[in-house]
Amino acid sequence: MLRPWQVSLGERIDPARDVPIYMQIIQALIRDIERGRLTSGTYLPSSRELAQVLGVNRKTVVLAYEDLIAQGWLDSAGTRGTMVSASLPEPANKQRTEAEATMSNVPIDYRFAAPPERPLALPSGPGLKLDEGAPDGRLFPAELLARAYRSAAHKASRENKFQYGDPRGTPALRESIATMLKSQRGLPVTAENICITRGSQNGIFLAAHVLVRPGDTVIVEALTYEPAVAAFRALGANVVAVGLDEDGIDIAAVEHACRRNAVRAVFVTPHHQFPTTVSLRPERRLRLLELAHQFGYAIIEDDYDHEFHFESQPLLPMAGYGPGHVIYVGSMSKLLLPALRIGYVAAPPAVIDAIAHMVSLTDGMGNALTEDAAAELIENGELRRHARKVRQVYAKRRESFAAEIDRTLGDIVDYKMPDGGLAFWLRFSTDLDAMEARAAAMGLRFAASRSFMTRDDAPRGLRIGFASLNEHEAKTAVAALREAAG
Repeated sequence: MLRPWQVSLGERIDPARDVPIYMQIIQALIRDIERGRLTSGTYLPSSRELAQVLGVNRKTVVLAYEDLIAQGWLDSAGTRGTMVSASLPEPANKQRTEAEATMSNVPIDYRFAAPPERPLALPSGPGLKLDEGAPDGRLFPAELLARAYRSAAHKASRENKFQYGDPRGTPALRESIATMLKSQRGLPVTAENICITRGSQNGIFLAAHVLVRPGDTVIVEALTYEPAVAAFRALGANVVAVGLDEDGIDIAAVEHACRRNAVRAVFVTPHHQFPTTVSLRPERRLRLLELAHQFGYAIIEDDYDHEFHFESQPLLPMAGYGPGHVIYVGSMSKLLLPALRIGYVAAPPAVIDAIAHMVSLTDGMGNALTEDAAAELIENGELRRHARKVRQVYAKRRESFAAEIDRTLGDIVDYKMPDGGLAFWLRFSTDLDAMEARAAAMGLRFAASRSFMTRDDAPRGLRIGFASLNEHEAKTAVAALREAAG
């Protein structure tokens, strides 16, 4: 007569599943032990008997038993048979449900930090997604990237570099980025001032990690980049939001906040303010640096799309004339492809070493093949040629997008043509809450207006990227915004 657990075991073994039969037996027996159905010292049927019960080959059961004995769940008692290990503790989950346990349906018995109700990243899925200023990946020739990867792989093989490496990044890419920053952006850097990161967000988080302790204050603008604010708060920072206007961050408010709080960092996007796209005026940049010297805080300068400025020469980064006060964060996501996940931090060597230590704790090292492939694209001039080409494309798309906004949304939208960057900041005269609700019902996805706000009194608007949209896609996007606006 079959015992109840044998009947239950037979019901849970299914040859149609994509899990091997012997692994199904192992998993089922472990669950029965963990739930108390099989207690310590219980003898199991012989492999032949259990194979007959389950309708499987005896060797399959032997393999399962051998694995469970090797893992310590079962003991071999010689001629007496196989038993549940006598050293196992009394199960704590005797009352557990009989339902098949998976990672998706088991109760969670431990504490964890749950994510916010509204995710930071826009979810994928059907419908129309409008980004916040992404490049058009279709414009980068895939063959150039494949060739660079092949070259990097062959070189790594020849030089035995398929190993763990420097957490600061590969020497080739660090040198290439240092040269680019020095020659094109005026930063007084060498390779020792560079740490490669997995995109600019990773760079911001690493910089915050070496600067901020629980209770420290970080100043941000009333409208800013939400993932950066989330990173500061995750580290226990007291985030203080100050105002901004058409010339950038309110410097008087920064000074006032510094006199009332132990400020450790000020986060800014001075080249193209996120999300409003305005550039921080030179006099405010200098005053922000003076306050950094006076109060001892670091400026985290996020220069996320420096390459794309259409009206004049781009302003040089603050790190170029205040290197002792600025941690400079940049990215190749806009210039190359977001999928490559290449960002970088430029700072004094001691700070770079501290950031590299954090890389060692969280990632070990970066992706050496991707980094060396990117270095080759810089060194052979392909990146610069690509930048010249897409800058012309994006300049035309910027003009066309503005014309489409005027034609379709002109009666309900106010905006200023951005001097640079890959997105528009649109201020609607309609009810944005109602508009966003209608957009969701339509399958139209974009970053919510409140996602940019760090204060309830901050001006509301939508940041809509144009660079990733061709002419047809741009018309479709603007028409969808019009429909959502009602």
